[in-house]
Amino acid sequence: MRFPSSIFVSVSLFTAETTAALYLSTTYRSAGDQIWQGLTLLFTLVPSVLVQLTLTFIHRDLSRDRPLILLLHILQLGPIVRCLEAFCIYGSVGQVEEPYVSITRKKQMPREGQSEEVERQVGQAEGKLFTHRAAFSRTSVIQAFLGSAPQLTLQLYICVLRASLSQARYSTLMVISLLSIVYGALRCNILAIKLKYDDYEVDIRPMAYLCIFLWRGFEIATRVVVLVLFSSVLQLWVLPVVFLNFSVFFFYPWILFWHSHSPFPENIEKTLTRVGTTIVLCLLTFLYAGINMFCWSAVQVKLNDPDLINKSQNWYRMAVYYMVRFVENASLLLLWYMYKTDFYEFIFAPLLVLQLLLAYAMAVFFMLVFYQFCHPCRRLFSSSMTQGLWDCSSFLCVLCTSASPHSRPTGRAALETSVHQEPSNRPNTSSDSADDVPNDTTYDVLNDTIYDVPNVENSVRGGVNGDVSHSMSCNV
Repeated sequence: MRFPSSIFVSVSLFTAETTAALYLSTTYRSAGDQIWQGLTLLFTLVPSVLVQLTLTFIHRDLSRDRPLILLLHILQLGPIVRCLEAFCIYGSVGQVEEPYVSITRKKQMPREGQSEEVERQVGQAEGKLFTHRAAFSRTSVIQAFLGSAPQLTLQLYICVLRASLSQARYSTLMVISLLSIVYGALRCNILAIKLKYDDYEVDIRPMAYLCIFLWRGFEIATRVVVLVLFSSVLQLWVLPVVFLNFSVFFFYPWILFWHSHSPFPENIEKTLTRVGTTIVLCLLTFLYAGINMFCWSAVQVKLNDPDLINKSQNWYRMAVYYMVRFVENASLLLLWYMYKTDFYEFIFAPLLVLQLLLAYAMAVFFMLVFYQFCHPCRRLFSSSMTQGLWDCSSFLCVLCTSASPHSRPTGRAALETSVHQEPSNRPNTSSDSADDVPNDTTYDVLNDTIYDVPNVENSVRGGVNGDVSHSMSCNV
C-alpha cells in the first residue's frame, strides 16, 4: 500500500496558506486597509467552506452518526482530522486480519496489441484510504482555483500598487498560493487520467510529474502576471474581461447539454432532490470556469454523460483554447504597454512583454512533451496529438481563407476548382493505422460525436474540400 503523501501535501498547503492569509489580514487591519483585509479573508474562508462541504459530501457524513466530525468541519478543521484519520488507517494495515476483501480487475497497458487483465484483492482499509485520496484530490483543485488563484492575483496586485514586492509578508503568501495552484492543477491532470482510463492500471512516472509541474507553473504564473499588469492600468476594464471569460466557460457545458436534448441527470446522489442536483451541477461548472480562467482544465465537464466528464481526448478544443488564450494575453499586454504610467518607468517594458510571451510558449512546449512522450496512456489515444493539432490548424487556415472575399471562388469557378485541383501532399504524422482507411465519417466539434456521411466519388476529394473533409474526420 502506498504512503498517503498526496494527502499530507494537500493538508500542508491548505494549512500554510490559511495561516499566512490570516496573519496578512491582521497586518492590513492594523494599517487601516479594511478593503484588502476583507478580500483576503474572503478568498480564504469561502474555499475553506467549500472544502469542508466537499469532504462531508464524499464521505457521506450527513447520513452517518458522526456529530464530532461534523463539528470539526464546522470549525474548519476537517482536512486536518481527515489527514490524521488517513494516517491511522495506513498505520493499522497488516496488524489485524480483515474478514472481507474485494476483488478488482484492471487492464494493463497494451503491449504488441494485447492487453492482459489482472485481478487484485483490496481490503477494507485500502478502500477507505482510496476514498481519502480521491476526496483530497478534489479538494486540492477547489482550494487551488477558488481560493489560491484569486488570492495570488489579489496579493500581487496590492504589491504592484505599493511597489513592495520584496516584503516577506507578501512574498510568503504568494509563494504558497502559487505552489497550491500548481499542485491543484497537477492533481486535476492526474484525476483526469484516472477517470478517463478507469479500466486500466495507470502508472505515472516522475518525468510525467515534472512535465506537468513545469507546464502548469509557466502557464499559471504568466496568466496571473498578465491579469495583474492589465488591471494596474485599466482597473475598470479588467472586470468585463474576467466576467466574459468566466461566463463563457460557465455556460459552455450547459449549452452543450441543452443542445444534446438529454434528460436531466438524476444519478449524482440518491438523497439529492432536483434542486440539490442543480446546485451541485452549478458548483461543478463554477469550478470548471474557475480552472479555465487561469489554465486549461484537464477534466472536461460533460453534463449529458453519466460520469459528468468527457472521456474523449479533444485535441481541437485544446488547440483552440491555447490559441485564443495566447492572443488574449498578447492583447492585454499590448494594452498595458500602451497605457502604462510613469510608475513602470524603472521596468524595461518590451523585455517584460517578451519574457511573458516566451513563458507561455514554454508552457505549451512542456504540455506537448507530456502528451507526446510522458503521458502514461498515450498508447490508448484514438488519434495522434500531432495529427489532431495539424488538422485543427489546417481547419482554421481553411476558415480564414474561405472568409476572405478576394480568395473565395464563386459559381462555376468554385466547382471546377473543387473537382480539378490536385490533393494536397500534407505530411502524415499520425501513428494510428486507421488513417489509411478512406474517411467516411465527420467529427462534430461541438458535441464530440461521430456520424456517418454518404461517400462521394474519389475524383471530387481534392483541394479545399479535401482538406476540410480530412480535418473534420479524426476521431478525437
